[in-house]
Amino acid sequence: MNRRAGLALLTGLLAALLSSAHAADAKIRVLIVDGFSNHDWRQTTSLLRGLLDPSGLFAVAVSTTPQSTNAADWAAWRPPFSDCDVVIQTCNDISHGPSWPEPVKKEFADFVRHGGGVYIFHSAENAFLGWKEYEQMVGLCWRKADYGTAIRVNADGSLVRIPPGEGGNTGHGQRGDVLVTRRGDDVIHAGFPRAWLSPDLEVYFYARGPAENVNVLAYARDSKPGQGLLWPVEWTTTYGRGRAYVSTYGHIWKGVTNPPALRCAAVQTIIPRVLQWLAKRPVTVPVPADFPGTNTVSLRH
Repeated sequence: MNRRAGLALLTGLLAALLSSAHAADAKIRVLIVDGFSNHDWRQTTSLLRGLLDPSGLFAVAVSTTPQSTNAADWAAWRPPFSDCDVVIQTCNDISHGPSWPEPVKKEFADFVRHGGGVYIFHSAENAFLGWKEYEQMVGLCWRKADYGTAIRVNADGSLVRIPPGEGGNTGHGQRGDVLVTRRGDDVIHAGFPRAWLSPDLEVYFYARGPAENVNVLAYARDSKPGQGLLWPVEWTTTYGRGRAYVSTYGHIWKGVTNPPALRCAAVQTIIPRVLQWLAKRPVTVPVPADFPGTNTVSLRH
């Protein structure tokens, strides 16, 4: 190799290293998509921004659906998926609300398929019955018993697949302070205790769907009288080159202020760590001193 070629190679390597370092230091671009839900989507967005903005790790934008499906701007609504690294999806049409326009569905599926990340936030797991690409991303959805496969967890952490038609419809018992247990070791939960109490948590039983490429990260016992089985409360899936994270954390009911579900120190730690993982960045958010144990919840003001 002559000197000129060697200098060119060295220059290229330095440029690649600088580019990689810049990418690692750059803020993760997060897009919250909201506008309709059976939960308080406005407060959800506000609280998420209040958690993420001060961290300095994220550049957060919001795309809100038009509030009338009859308006011309509904057909023109286009969330800027290509401008972000991760989407937090909070829309839920389970109460017979609108679905997204077909072009938005396609652009969203393409965004994830080509390497984007999506956080399916709380009841967004319930959304968009029959949208197959979305159901593949979610893996386990709020559906009737004959719709798809459910996954239950044994006490030793092993998984039991429940075929369509066996067991019941998706549901949940009473919310409360619930013991969440990690199923194994993963990057998102690195440094966490094996189990902790999470407040005001809904444990979905018999969540159903394609149940493909599902990695159950954590589970908890449902509170349905006479049942009391273990079910996933956090899981991830892959869709094409993209990643999805789903959990039942973050219940914010209409009319409830200062909801404990998002004041939990564990949840406030998990959310930014998930976003780093979804963006394929190193997970650097530290485990805080006030992370809860198994005896009491840890609520922040």
